[in-house]
Amino acid sequence: MPVIKSKIKTDAPLYADNYSAMVALVDKLHNDIAQLKLGGGEKALEHQRSKGKLPVRERIDLLLDEGSNFLEIGQFAAWQVYQDKVPCAGVVAGIGQISGLQCMVIANDPSVKGGTYYPLTVKKHLRAQEIAQRCHLPCIYLVDSGGANLPHQAEVFADKEHFGRIFYNQARMSAQGIPQIAVVLGLCTAGGAYIPAMSDVAIIVKQQGTIFLAGPPLVKAATGEVVTEEELGGADIHCRKSGVADYYADNEQHAMQLAREAIANTQLNPPESKPQQTINASPPIYSADEIYGVVSANLRLSFDVREIIARIVDGSEFDEFKALFGATLVCGFARIEGQLIGVIANNGVLFSESAQKGAHFIELCSKRNVPLLFLQNITGFMVGKKAEEGGIAKNGAKLVMAVACADVPKFTVIIGGSYGAGNYGMCGRAYDPTMMWMWPNARISVMGGEQAAGVLTQVKQQTMKRQGVAWPQEEEAQFRSEILDLYETQGHPYYASARLWDDGIIDPKQTRTVLAHALNIVRHLPSRDTQFGIFRM
Repeated sequence: MPVIKSKIKTDAPLYADNYSAMVALVDKLHNDIAQLKLGGGEKALEHQRSKGKLPVRERIDLLLDEGSNFLEIGQFAAWQVYQDKVPCAGVVAGIGQISGLQCMVIANDPSVKGGTYYPLTVKKHLRAQEIAQRCHLPCIYLVDSGGANLPHQAEVFADKEHFGRIFYNQARMSAQGIPQIAVVLGLCTAGGAYIPAMSDVAIIVKQQGTIFLAGPPLVKAATGEVVTEEELGGADIHCRKSGVADYYADNEQHAMQLAREAIANTQLNPPESKPQQTINASPPIYSADEIYGVVSANLRLSFDVREIIARIVDGSEFDEFKALFGATLVCGFARIEGQLIGVIANNGVLFSESAQKGAHFIELCSKRNVPLLFLQNITGFMVGKKAEEGGIAKNGAKLVMAVACADVPKFTVIIGGSYGAGNYGMCGRAYDPTMMWMWPNARISVMGGEQAAGVLTQVKQQTMKRQGVAWPQEEEAQFRSEILDLYETQGHPYYASARLWDDGIIDPKQTRTVLAHALNIVRHLPSRDTQFGIFRM
């Protein structure tokens, strides 16, 4: 493949400004992640240790193969959403290797509100299961939860995508031959009791794990019976009498070993490389660190997205498709750690030609079963009389149709702006990417703050004029300022990630590593025949 020739001047003032701005964002990102990893805080973790329990991340480390990466999902879930602090939404989820197999781990963090389920805890748990089901990943549930967070019961219990969907997903995945393993390390109460009960294999730790539909206080209130937690649902009850659990663990270390053996006994084989898609890998010839200086600190300033591609793909090699046509959308083939991938990246606003080119390229990749990578930095589709006469609506729809129907693994990284229908055409969350991430400089909203402030100010001016009411200049300025502040807050990657509009915020220079892990997860999936809908010609 041809090698991308970088034109970046690392001694240029703009590069230095961009680099400094990104370093500040990345430093904050890593500091915030470090705080999230503390869960409920040092005091809460010490309380767990005093009860003989390991912190949730130490549990996961024991479970994973030595040296395995852990691709965490939804790390910023619930960030500053609730009045309470709920780091990681009280559940740690991610993908790592166990007994040679890539597995999805979903682990309650009892140091965060007793591991209870807030609405976003449920949403994160379901998202992790969705990824597992799509990628055929065995699921291991490390259970230590008080069940639904009762003050939020109306938002976690009754609807389709609420708590009950967890057990539905377990049943469906088990039916599809996707192993479901539960390790009960603490409380497993009320509806949560169905997690081990509906798993293929259930492991429980003696004198620590408990499973019951109703705890001692509710049992006493309902029946008058006085019973301890251990007598009601401890390991001895469920391994010796009820049969709810299958394996009796002496301690947490023993439980993790039993879980590893359960995965080893699934008879699933580690995926083999597809020879037509995988070759020996070579690193990019340009440093990933230089991405910091390439990306404009001011999102209104453009940059050549090929400079990003050159710092992500093997050997900085890129076979560009239709390079002279529809230049604002860059498409082409590349490899990441030897695995072939089709890249679709924004280099400006989407015109009709860009959209047609993108749809054509997606058709090619779908026919060849090549995974797709979308690099989003998009203000939207072109507008105006000329664009409408040229069929921007129908041509944009071709791209949206292709993205929606492409039945290959799709990965999206928002590297700049993600605005309006451009988000849809570039495989935003609504278009079901296999996984999706944002960079810390990114922004996402229906339009930019300046545009929104301009539109809303104009609408209010016209309304007040019709009513014959004067609008003082100071009030107008205040109105615009409030709109700008609102869009800045709601368009921020932390705001988006907190609500699980993505699967995480990543350091730009770690993008290649993250994508390589993601591609490794999906490389064993069988080919699927993509069926497209009607393209309006």
